[in-house]
Amino acid sequence: MQRLVYGPLKSAADRGPIQSLAGHPFLIVIDGLDECEDKEEVGELIDSMTSFFRKHPCIPLRIFITSRVEQYIKSRLDVAEVYLDDLADHCTDEDIAAFLEVLFKDAGRHSPVIKAYVREHGEWPTRSEKQGLVQHIGGSFIFASAVFKFIVEPSAPRDETTPMDRLPLALKMNPGLDRLYAETLARSQNLPHFLRIISTIALLRAPLSTSGIAEVLGIRTYEVMNVLVHLQAIIQVPGTDDIPVTLCHTSLRDFLTTQSRSDQFFAHPRHHAYLYLRFMKCQFENRRQPSSPGRRVASQSSVSTSVSAYSHRHSFNHLEAGRSFIKQSEIESVMHLCRKTLKRYPGRPEVTQALADAVFFSTESKSPPLNFEEAVSLYRQALLLRSPTDDGRWLSLHRLGTSLRAQGQTTGNMFDIEEGISHLREALKLRPSPHLDRSDSLHELALSLQPSFTSGRDNPRADLEESISLYREALQLRLRPHPSRWQTLNNLALSLRDRYQREHFAADIEESITLYREALELRPPPHLEHSMLLNNLATSLMDRYQRSNAIADLEEAISLFREAVQRSQSPDAHRLDSLKNLASSLMRRYRRTRLVADSDEAISFYREALELCPPSHQTRLSLLSDLTTPLLVRYQRTKAIADLKEAISLLRETVKLRQSPHPDDLDSVNKLAAWLRHRYQRTNAMADLEEALYLYRGVLKLLPPSSPGRPLSLNHVTKSLRDRYRHTRVMADLDEAILLSREAVKLLPSPHSDRSRFISDLAVSLAERYDRNKAMVDLEEAISLYRESLKLIPSQDSGRLPVIKKFAAALLSRYRRAKTMADLEQAIALYREGLKLSPLSHSDRSSLLNSLAVALRDRYQRTNAISDSEEAISLCREALKLRPTPHPDRLVLLNDLAASLKDRYLRTKAAADLDEAISLSREAVKLPSSPPSDRSKALNDLADSLIDRYERTNAMADLDEAISLSRDAVKLTQHPHPNRLSSLTKLAKSLRDRYWCTNAMADLEESISSYREALKPRPPPEPDCWSLFHDLAESLRDRYLRTKTKADLDEAISWARKAAVLLPSPHPRRSRILSSLGIWLVTRYARESAMDDLDEAIDFQREALKIESMVDGERALSLRALSFALSSRYERTKRREDLREANRLDREAAKLPDPDLD
Repeated sequence: MQRLVYGPLKSAADRGPIQSLAGHPFLIVIDGLDECEDKEEVGELIDSMTSFFRKHPCIPLRIFITSRVEQYIKSRLDVAEVYLDDLADHCTDEDIAAFLEVLFKDAGRHSPVIKAYVREHGEWPTRSEKQGLVQHIGGSFIFASAVFKFIVEPSAPRDETTPMDRLPLALKMNPGLDRLYAETLARSQNLPHFLRIISTIALLRAPLSTSGIAEVLGIRTYEVMNVLVHLQAIIQVPGTDDIPVTLCHTSLRDFLTTQSRSDQFFAHPRHHAYLYLRFMKCQFENRRQPSSPGRRVASQSSVSTSVSAYSHRHSFNHLEAGRSFIKQSEIESVMHLCRKTLKRYPGRPEVTQALADAVFFSTESKSPPLNFEEAVSLYRQALLLRSPTDDGRWLSLHRLGTSLRAQGQTTGNMFDIEEGISHLREALKLRPSPHLDRSDSLHELALSLQPSFTSGRDNPRADLEESISLYREALQLRLRPHPSRWQTLNNLALSLRDRYQREHFAADIEESITLYREALELRPPPHLEHSMLLNNLATSLMDRYQRSNAIADLEEAISLFREAVQRSQSPDAHRLDSLKNLASSLMRRYRRTRLVADSDEAISFYREALELCPPSHQTRLSLLSDLTTPLLVRYQRTKAIADLKEAISLLRETVKLRQSPHPDDLDSVNKLAAWLRHRYQRTNAMADLEEALYLYRGVLKLLPPSSPGRPLSLNHVTKSLRDRYRHTRVMADLDEAILLSREAVKLLPSPHSDRSRFISDLAVSLAERYDRNKAMVDLEEAISLYRESLKLIPSQDSGRLPVIKKFAAALLSRYRRAKTMADLEQAIALYREGLKLSPLSHSDRSSLLNSLAVALRDRYQRTNAISDSEEAISLCREALKLRPTPHPDRLVLLNDLAASLKDRYLRTKAAADLDEAISLSREAVKLPSSPPSDRSKALNDLADSLIDRYERTNAMADLDEAISLSRDAVKLTQHPHPNRLSSLTKLAKSLRDRYWCTNAMADLEESISSYREALKPRPPPEPDCWSLFHDLAESLRDRYLRTKTKADLDEAISWARKAAVLLPSPHPRRSRILSSLGIWLVTRYARESAMDDLDEAIDFQREALKIESMVDGERALSLRALSFALSSRYERTKRREDLREANRLDREAAKLPDPDLD
C-alpha cells in the first residue's frame, strides 16, 4: 500500500493539487476484510491506513471497507479518522421486498407455467406469501437470491414440481449459516455466563440492551459485553449499553432453539422458567431500591424501567413456555414476593397482575385444576386500576379474558366463557393492525370461540367459523420466526379438525395435517410441545385414514404416536394422550391386518395409560373401556381366562365409577353381566351367574314398562334364569324365565324387528320345560312360536339359521313323542334349508350336518330305508372333518357317527361297522376337557357297542369293559341329569348279563341296586318307565330263583304289574311282560297255592296270546306257560275244560320253534 498507493499520491499532492481528482476523491474498496486469515496483517493494514490519514487528511483518497463485525477489526476502526456504519440499517425489509418484486415480475414474463397460473388464479406470489418470504430471508440479499432461484428453477432435470409447489418449501429453507454460527459461538463458549447470555438473547420475545440483559441475569454489563464482543459477526452489538442487542439474521434464533443443529449451544426451554423467576425478582426488587441522586441512579432507573416494562408484558409468556421446569415452591415464592410488594405499594396494577399470573399458573398446574376464582378476582382488580387510556389496560383485559375461559371450562359455567369472550373482544379493539400485540389478541379470542369452550352458546357453528378466521389473521401476523407461530398453527389445525368432524370437508383435514407438520418443525425436540404436536398430527392422519382407508396414513400415525410416547416422560400430561392414541391406532391396524403383536402391544400401552390415571382422573373411565375391548378380543382369540378375568375386573370398576342413573351406566352393567354369564358358561362357577343375574335384575328395575330397552333387559334376565335352571334344575327359575319372556314378546308387537328373536327365546324356554315335565302344551306352543318367528325372517336372511335349528329340534321332539311322520319330514326339510344357508366355512355347518344325520337316523328306524342310514353316515363323516381335535364339538360328532354305523351294523351285521363304531367311541372317551355330560354319554355309547360285540362274539373282555365304562359314566353325573339314568340302566343290564354267564351273585346284587337307584329319583310313573320296571322285575326274579326269597318274587310281580299298566296294548313288548308276569304268578302259586295268583296268571297269558305282534318263540313259551297254569288249575278244581284246553295248547306249541329263553 505504501509503494502502490500512499507514496505516489503523497508525491503527487506535494507537487500541487491533483487535477484529475479535483471533483471527487479517489476511492479504494476492500470487500470481505474479515476473510483474511492473518489477523495481525489485517491489524497492521488498518493501523497503516489510519496513520496515513491522520498525517495527510487532505489527500483526495478514501478507502471503503466491508466486513463482518469482528472485534480485532472493529477495535482498530473505532477511531476519529474512520466513519462506522451498520449496513443492516441500510438494508430494510422494503429493500428485500422490492428486490423480490423485480425478480418475480421478470420470471412471470418468461415462464409459461407462471403465466398460466396467474391467468387462472390471479396474482402470484400473493401479498402474504411475499411477506412470508421477506420475513424468512431476514435482510440477506444473498439468501434472497438463493431462495428465488430455488423457487423458479427446477432442482433436477426430472423435477416435476412447479414454482407454486416449491414456494411453500422455500419458507423452510435453511440459509446455510449453521457452520458460521457454530464456529463464531465457539469463540466465547468458555467465557463466564456464556450459555445464559446466549439463551436469553435467543428466547427473549423482544430485545433488551446489554445492561438490561445483565440486570435480568444478575451479572455485570461488562460480563455481557465480554461474551458478545466476540460474536459481532452474528449478533449486532450496539455501541452503548442502552440500545437493544439484535440478531444479524433471524435464522440464528432457529439455530439456537433447535438442539439437533446447535448441540452444546442449544437454548433449552428450561431457561424460560429461569427468565420468569429472574424477571419477577428484578421487577419487585428494583421497586424497593432507595432513590439516590446522580447520573448513575438515573441510568439504573432507565434500565429498571425497560426490564420492568418487558417483565410486565412478557413474563407470563416465559412462565407458560417453561411451565414444566418450574417448581410449585418457586411459584409460591413469587406469590409471596408479589403480596409483599403490594403491601408496600398498594394499588399498583402491574404488581396485582403479576400476582394474578402466579396464582393462575399455580391453579392450572394442579391436577385436576381446582378453582380460578382468586386469579380472576386479582385480574379484575388489575383492570379496575387501569384507566381507559392506560396502555396496560389491553394486557389486563387479555389476561382476565383467558382466566375466565379457564374458570368456565373448570366449572362448566357458560357465563364465565361469555364474559371472557367479551373482554377479549374489547382487548382486540385496543390493538388494531399493525400493532405487535394484535396477534396475541386474535389468538386468544379464537381459542375462546373453539367448540370445546362454546358448545353451550347459541350458534357454535358460527363461533367455529369466526375462530378459524381469527386464527388465519393471527397466522398472517405471526410469520416466521415469531416464537408463538407454532401455537397458532396448532390451534388453527385443531379448529379445522373440529370443522372437518362436523362438515366432513376433505380440504379441512388436509390443511390441518399441513399446519401440524409446520408446527412440528418449529418445535423440534426437546421442546415439550413436540410430543403434543406429534400426537396432534397423528390424530389428524387417523382422521384422514378413516376417510380414505390409506394404510400409509395409519402407519405414519402409529409411528408418530410411538415417537410421542418415547419423547414424553411419565409426569408429562401429553404422555397419557399419546399412550391412549397409540394403543387405539394399533387396535385399528389389528382389525385391518389381524397382526397379533398389535393387539398385545395395544393392551400394554392401555395398561400403562391406566396406571397414570388415578381413580378420580376424568380420563380413567374411558381408558377402562378402551383396555377392556382388546382384552376381550384377545380372550376370544386365545380363550386365556386371565384376559377375561382382567376384563371383568375393569368392567366392575367402570360400573362403580359411573354415576347412576347415567344412561351409559346401564350399558356398562349389561356388559359386565354378559361377560360374567359367559365366564359361568366357561367355568360353571355359580357365583358368576348369580352376580350376572343380580346385575340384570338391577337394570330391569330401573327401566319403566314404556322404556324401549325393557324387552332386551327382560331377555337378559330370562337367559340368566334359564342358565341357572340348567344348573340347579329348580323349576321356579324356568317358570319365571317363561313369564318374563312372555312380557318381552308382548312389548314387541309385529312387525317389530326384534320380535322374531324374542319369540324364539320364549320357545326355547317352553321346549326345555317340555323336556322336564313332558307337557305337550309347552311343546305345541314352542313349535307354534318357532313357526311364527321363521315367518318374520326373510328367506335369505342369515337370522333364519338359529331359528331353523331350534324349530327342527322341537319338531323332532314331538315326532319322538307322537310318531307323526309329518313332523319328522318337516324337521329334515328344515335342516336341509339350514345347510343351504351355511356355506362350507360357516361355524354352524358341522352341527347342521350332524342334526340332519340324527333326523335321518330317526326316519331310518321308522321306515327301514337304508338310504337314510347311508346318508346319515355320510353327513356325520363330513361334520367330523369340520371339527378336528381339539374342537369341543368333536366328542358329540364321534358319538353320533358311531351310532349311525351301529344302526347299519344292526341291519347288515357287517362287523367292520361295529368295529369302527367302537374305535370312534374310544376316541370320544379319550378326548380331554370334555363336559361331564358328554363324556358320560360317550362312555355309555362305547359300552353299548362293546355289548353288541359281546353278543356277537361272546368275548367276556368286551362285557367286562362295558361294565367298567358304565360304572365310570355313573360317577360322572349326578341326579337329576338324564345321562345318569341311562348309565345306571346300562350298568344294571350288563351286570345281569354277566351274572347269567358267571353266576356271580355280586353282579346280580349290583344290578338290582343300580335299577333301584335309577328308579328312586324319578317323578310319578312316566310312560317310558315300563322297561325299567320290567328289567328290575326280571333281576329280582333271577335272585329269587337263586335264593328262594319270597320278598324278591313278590317285588318282581309288583314291578311287572306296574310295567304292564304303563305299556299300551299295541306295543310289541307288552306280550312278553304279560307272559312273564303270568309265569311268575304261577311260580308264586306253586309256593303258596293262592288260587288268585293262578287265575290271574291264566288271564295274563291269554291276553298276551291275543297280541298279534308276538313272535313265534315267545308265543310257544306263552302257550306252554298257559297250558301249565290250566293243568295246575285242573288238578285243583278238576275242571275238564281246563285240561282239554291245556292239551290243545301243547299241540299248538309243538308246531312252533323253541323259544329263545334269553
